[in-house]
Amino acid sequence: MTETVAEEDRTATGERLAGALARRALWWTVLTLTGGVERRGRLPRGGCVVVANHSSHADTAALLAALDARHRPVIGAAADYWFASAWRRRICRRLAAGFPVRRTGGGTADLLAHTARLRAGRVVVLFPEGTRGGSGPVGSFHRGALVLAREAGVPVVPVGIAGTDRLLPKHGRLRSALVRVRVGAPLPPGADAEEARAAVAALHSRTNAEALRDSPARRRVAAVVASRWGLPLAFAWAFAEALSWPLMPELLLGAVCVAVPRRAVPLSLAALGGSLAGGLLALQLAASGAHPPAPLTTERMRVEVRAQLAAEGARAVRHQPWNGVPFKVYAAEAGRAGTGSADWLAASAKARGARTLTVGAGFGALGLLLRRWRRHYGRYLALLGAGFTTGLWLIVAGWN
Repeated sequence: MTETVAEEDRTATGERLAGALARRALWWTVLTLTGGVERRGRLPRGGCVVVANHSSHADTAALLAALDARHRPVIGAAADYWFASAWRRRICRRLAAGFPVRRTGGGTADLLAHTARLRAGRVVVLFPEGTRGGSGPVGSFHRGALVLAREAGVPVVPVGIAGTDRLLPKHGRLRSALVRVRVGAPLPPGADAEEARAAVAALHSRTNAEALRDSPARRRVAAVVASRWGLPLAFAWAFAEALSWPLMPELLLGAVCVAVPRRAVPLSLAALGGSLAGGLLALQLAASGAHPPAPLTTERMRVEVRAQLAAEGARAVRHQPWNGVPFKVYAAEAGRAGTGSADWLAASAKARGARTLTVGAGFGALGLLLRRWRRHYGRYLALLGAGFTTGLWLIVAGWN
């Protein structure tokens, strides 16, 4: 009988850990897609009560994404809000491991019911302000979290969260923002509410200052990309390059997808659409005898492309992403060779699509990896420009 109970306990523990791992993976993925999440510091071994500032509903997601799943954290949630209806109750329990805490009397008893969990090594996460404070200073703390820690004999761990008030403002809509979570040094079980509040406020202030560090250049680029002009700009740049403009759309994608990674896919699709439309127009102009200017191209490029088109037809454009010959040269020579519009569009969509979407996704991933160094975005643009200029010079010289 004892062995059976022990086995059931181990099974339940394994299920709780699997749930904690799943929740962490879920919220880490969500926050990564909306601007990123990073953590500094770690929780101590064993049980503890985590106290954090509360400015947004996204605070819960930030903590679940940042804290180690091995602690199997549970989060106190306002009973009168998150447990007021069946669907909110299910969401809170399944996606946030939430438990109800009454705000109008009886809240301390709700917290003390979790004393055994703390002594067993788990983590209870609480927002002692009791409500979201928005972007203002950290408010006064209720004593419940400190009473629980003292009763269980576990430390209180202050945590500062920054960026969630920009990610999901109080009464606002979701938008892109980097979220930072800083775990502070543990306070003894006997710490008082003011001591805990001061520790959280200091962490929040320091973390918020770090989160606000950003490059003015990146902010300006991000503002344009997020505006109604972002997608038309990508389309127009690629359209112009397919006709005459010497700067590849991949240069634009390298700048904007790193600045705003979540826009990488729509920007890449817009650039692809512009490239295909411009290439089709270039083909038709060349077929009618028009010759738009083509700077930074050489006669050797045109000779090579004519030979490829003669041997392969429209499929010859598959070589373009790899040999350095501009797309406009292929489009113009295909028009002069009498290549059909439908065949050209199908072949160029495959060749350009593979390159444009891969490049856009790659720069978007780079933007996510480099999000903590956004203040150096201006230097990144300089390196990107220098690298592109050097590469373009080498390509033109190689085909000269």
